[in-house]
Amino acid sequence: MDGAGYCRAAGTANKATGRRSCFILSSRVTPKAALQLILCATLALHQGIGAAAMPSGSGASPASPAYPGSPASANPSASPAAGATSATPAGGAPLNLAACRIEDPARTRLVLARCGYLDVPENPANPRGRHIGLYVARVAAINRRKQSDPVFILAGGPGMAATSFYASVAFAFERIHRDRDIVLVDQRGTGRSNPLNCVLDDNDLLRSAESEIVARAQRCLSSLAAKSDVRFYTTSIAVRDLEQVRQALGYDQINLYGVSYGTRVAQHYLRRFPAHARTAILDGVVPPQLTLGPAIAINAEQALDRILARCVREPECHAQFGDPQTAYRTLRDSLGKRPAAVTLADPTSGQITKLEFTPFHLGTVLRLASYTPEQAALLPLALHSAAESGDFTSLASQFLLVMRSYGEVVAYGMHNSVVCSEDAPFYDPAHIDRTEIAQTYLGTSQLDGLSHICGVWPRGAIDPDFHAPLHADVPVLLLSGSDDPVTPPPDAELARKGLSHSQHIVLQGFGHGQLTAPCMDRVMADFVEHAQADVDASCAHSDQPLPFFTSVGGPPP
Repeated sequence: MDGAGYCRAAGTANKATGRRSCFILSSRVTPKAALQLILCATLALHQGIGAAAMPSGSGASPASPAYPGSPASANPSASPAAGATSATPAGGAPLNLAACRIEDPARTRLVLARCGYLDVPENPANPRGRHIGLYVARVAAINRRKQSDPVFILAGGPGMAATSFYASVAFAFERIHRDRDIVLVDQRGTGRSNPLNCVLDDNDLLRSAESEIVARAQRCLSSLAAKSDVRFYTTSIAVRDLEQVRQALGYDQINLYGVSYGTRVAQHYLRRFPAHARTAILDGVVPPQLTLGPAIAINAEQALDRILARCVREPECHAQFGDPQTAYRTLRDSLGKRPAAVTLADPTSGQITKLEFTPFHLGTVLRLASYTPEQAALLPLALHSAAESGDFTSLASQFLLVMRSYGEVVAYGMHNSVVCSEDAPFYDPAHIDRTEIAQTYLGTSQLDGLSHICGVWPRGAIDPDFHAPLHADVPVLLLSGSDDPVTPPPDAELARKGLSHSQHIVLQGFGHGQLTAPCMDRVMADFVEHAQADVDASCAHSDQPLPFFTSVGGPPP
């Protein structure tokens, strides 16, 4: 990797935790390493940096079956492929599954499955109107004497496909997969389920004028009009899709794993169909009564404060960098006065690139670096290099990779349909402290951008009780990281109030999403196996985040 990048697939493992690291230490990253870095990019929930994005990855290889209603289907009346299986829900359309391959967005990991499309009306109230195909993949359990209750995987975003997400992290579900099928449904509007993708030039992300944001949103809507009515891509409709898939595959009860926005989907499924939910794992919890947006900037600033304070407590990090808050504040002040001119080799193409590094760039990198301890481990070094030596190569490389990776995994049309129906309409200006938000590194631009987008984006219908507290007695395991910048532990505690059979595990020093944390695969497998909210999580108590890098060589020995 030219000594420049470290990632889960090709990097070096942290001896203390077993986790692999993913960083950009310089601009010299091989194309293969740059692609693998996409695996380490975590989605920013409701980031609001643009109204559209580049076409997202499908999460499935060309060998996957095509939806009969799509141009990719050469013969709409053709029979299922040899060896295909078929199931039909009561009174519903058949679901034919054939051998397929699903891939992560970087196409470095591949999972064999059986895939197909379930035909559903776009508008459930108008079954004679336009229909769309829900892309479904089933990864059969390894054990022939498998359990009858599968695990449905619900991806985050909103806007990420379940198939591509699972292909990236399948290793974390291997214990569960031994005895249970894994079912993946690309939520309507994502992946191969009539994806609401829009084209966006990279440079557009740097423009923040209201008129430009509105114009991009309108262009996105126009490009989607021929294939979709964006009002019908909300969570309330998506959970009904999940229920149709459950019926079509013939399962009585299912287990749910949801991460980030996927926890919102999981909880609403529990609300609508509690009799068919056996267990639920909520990783990075979004409580139903919370509207996301106003608190994101404040939560992100607080998470960064905790990360930098941890450096002060670590002797080696403190000896090398002192208090990294100093470098952070210096950078914010200097970039606020004058952007930094940066020339670097593009981390994916190797071409020489010039950009002006602004507070927007810094904020994007800081927030995404706060998502995982692997990314956070580089922050003191990157901030110190930029503040003391004027070397912005590390920060600028991270920014470029973040922008590219987002465009490959997020369907922004679907993202906007969710946010503009389920969150933005419920913002209460009287309870939004714009002065406090303005003092954070994200500022008010994100919140304002969402308001501009949602001012023109059609609002979809949501269930009347969508934001009501959830009360359920289904066993639920809630997972949080103490330094999560978007769904901090108090959010999980708020959701837990109505969950009578629940357990909340908080990993100290970790960020957003605990799926790949050490021993968490065992904890989740035990929980699903016994369906009891008293799982032994003692192994997680010794989990430690990756030590901070004190040089480009890595953490101190």
